[in-house]
Amino acid sequence: MIGRLTGEVAHVAEDHVLLDVGGVGYVIYCSSRTLGGLPPVGEGARLYTEMLVREDLLQLFGFPTMAEREWHRLLTTVQGVGAKVSLGILGTLGIDGISRAISLADATTVRRAPGVGPKLATRIVNELKNKAPAMMATAGAEAKATPRAAPVVGEAPDADPVASADALSALMNLGYDASEAASAVARAAADTPEADAGALIKAALKALAPAG
Repeated sequence: MIGRLTGEVAHVAEDHVLLDVGGVGYVIYCSSRTLGGLPPVGEGARLYTEMLVREDLLQLFGFPTMAEREWHRLLTTVQGVGAKVSLGILGTLGIDGISRAISLADATTVRRAPGVGPKLATRIVNELKNKAPAMMATAGAEAKATPRAAPVVGEAPDADPVASADALSALMNLGYDASEAASAVARAAADTPEADAGALIKAALKALAPAG
């Protein structure tokens, strides 16, 4: 199993990159978001990979972070979500967007991805909602050890995965259900992507407070 490849970008196509690793060219299929974030041809790149092995097919799929690879693995456990659909979801929403959409049971947002109809979007949300908190924590843990990339010009900023993970952990330590806490944090992060953990906790607690 090939878990990570580091090499030189030799060519970038519409749906894949050719990565030269020690003189061997690996064709790695990626989301549009990942391909757009690669360095120019001739420069070095590192991708975490997932290998698809079938009787008549052998393909590598690449991701910029381990957290995104884990989201790919999780998404493809849902019936009807193959590798192509998963890459479409990740390319359209990113891991911040898919975490937020699933935590909020927002099937409409999931439907923005190519190849995802209303039934499949609902199935994705229903089957993965309880797993979103763990994925948010994974993304936060990885982000703590990795410098945060600069936002893409023209795109809305993603929420800070470290702040979201820390806020989620704090709420769970206070006794809140993981899914309920993840939903509250996701909503707070959607409203103020630049918020730190303290601000997210405050906003989430306000949302979780009993009415009246």
